Amino acid sequence: MEVKGRFDHFNINVLDLDRSIKFYEAALGLKEARRKVAQNNEFILVYMTDGQSNFTLELTWLRDRREPYNLGDNESHLCFRVAGDYDKIREYHKSMNCVCYENTDMGLYFINDPDDYWIEILPLM
Repeated sequence: MEVKGRFDHFNINVLDLDRSIKFYEAALGLKEARRKVAQNNEFILVYMTDGQSNFTLELTWLRDRREPYNLGDNESHLCFRVAGDYDKIREYHKSMNCVCYENTDMGLYFINDPDDYWIEILPLM
């Protein structure tokens, strides 16, 4: 049997949903595509889109969560390719104080979101 799949979404849990939505809007231009609220308000799922692909980033907020998430060694990451002047975008991210790692030899850098998830930023190819 051959299974043919496609990427749909990637989920991360967030402590402050509004702060995370604002971050992803400002840092990467993502917009809320849809939202699901549990009947008992136990959780909220917000799907963020780039408006270009079918892939979404699912932000999960849990009502009873109070402490930050333990991300372990933080070896996993999202990667975004950005259009426009890459150096200006890097400076913009630096002004947001969210650049957490740069490798100028490889021509890449990472930003971290309010919950400390890492996001690799590369120029559009």
